[in-house]
Amino acid sequence: MSSTIPSDLQATLDPARKSWIDSANDPQCNFPIQNLPFGVFSQAGDAGRAAPRVGVAIGDLIADLAVLHDAGLLRLPQGAPKAVFARGALNDFIALGRDAWRSVRIQLSSLLARETATLRDDTALKARAFVRQADATLHLPVEIPGYTDFYSSKEHATNVGSMFRDPKNALLPNWSEMPIGYNGRASSVVVSGTPVRRPRGQLKLPEQERPVFGACRKLDIELETGFIVGRGNALGEPVACEEAEDHIFGMVLLNDWSARDIQQWEYVPLGPFNAKTFATSISPWVVTLDALAPFRVAQPQQDPQPLDYLRHAGDHAFDIALEVLLRPEGAAEATSIARTNFRHMYWTMAQQLAHHTVAGCNTRVGDLMGSGTISGPTPDSFGSLLELTWNAKNPLELSGGGTRGFIEDGDELTLAGWCQGEGYRVGFGTCVGKILPALKS
Repeated sequence: MSSTIPSDLQATLDPARKSWIDSANDPQCNFPIQNLPFGVFSQAGDAGRAAPRVGVAIGDLIADLAVLHDAGLLRLPQGAPKAVFARGALNDFIALGRDAWRSVRIQLSSLLARETATLRDDTALKARAFVRQADATLHLPVEIPGYTDFYSSKEHATNVGSMFRDPKNALLPNWSEMPIGYNGRASSVVVSGTPVRRPRGQLKLPEQERPVFGACRKLDIELETGFIVGRGNALGEPVACEEAEDHIFGMVLLNDWSARDIQQWEYVPLGPFNAKTFATSISPWVVTLDALAPFRVAQPQQDPQPLDYLRHAGDHAFDIALEVLLRPEGAAEATSIARTNFRHMYWTMAQQLAHHTVAGCNTRVGDLMGSGTISGPTPDSFGSLLELTWNAKNPLELSGGGTRGFIEDGDELTLAGWCQGEGYRVGFGTCVGKILPALKS
């Protein structure tokens, strides 16, 4: 995919474009008119919106796409399902293809632009077409047929390798040759705000000959992003690296909760299992690659040069600022514990998808691909508590008092992400999860 922005999208990305929805024009707003991310929402007490349906975030509001479509203000390709926006997941809309995604984006951008009176001056329709985000419940945006998590941050892989192996051989020989990943558990992917219960499992304590069973003692986060597959591939037909971004609908924030002590005991020889399957949280709004186009940057230099099937020309990283906040139960404020950037990722999303399919694996609309923990080059930019505290050897100081080596019961972890434009930001919102105590025996 070329990094050149198509001409029909230029107007939707214009930093000078403003909306008649005032809250969308706040420079700190996550959802200006340049963003227009897709999600699924419902509104209790409103019979017409009690069932989940497709919406787009704009300012502090949600535009109900089903209402706008029924009113004749949104056109879809001929043959598209009539009620494609009155669904509890984005999959049917995504399946219409990239031309449809872009057409809806262009139409919405025009409708919401300050100078367009069509919807702006229709008081009755506006009352039906918009919901305050504060009054809505946000749902998992897609039905996820499959989930794969990668391990694509060189800084993260080096830190973990240094911690548990010889620092001189922190990276295994295959790491720099291909995107390492594992197939995760789609059934336990949950939307932001869903509480996460501390898992139990086998723990191998240093002083014990055999493992014991109990609650995880080293519960951790993994600051990640994820991408949603927008066009699948047939079994046996790989996706070419140069074409891979055409198969991606958009991105979300992702927290791949990790039980480090369970993981350390179980991951040899086949990799993580129960240490990862208990929950993966994602943000509710899917930011499209079109919205991210102005924030493309060059990916880190790859050495050695990848094999032919993993090569692509142009810029395939994105300048996405990321932050993690931790708030203990009852605390008045959260502590920012990490700041990093997606641009540090060694392996790109296109390379991940190309490698995922090169052996013939098919993907489906709605598949979720996690980036792997995103760590930067400095200690305050590490994307997990395992690294931030170096396996609890250097606990973090919290702003309200107290320390953390790993996550305690009642802690609330928030991931945030945004691209900073000229006078506006394209934000992902937040991905939030609070830890509940483990089940009692």
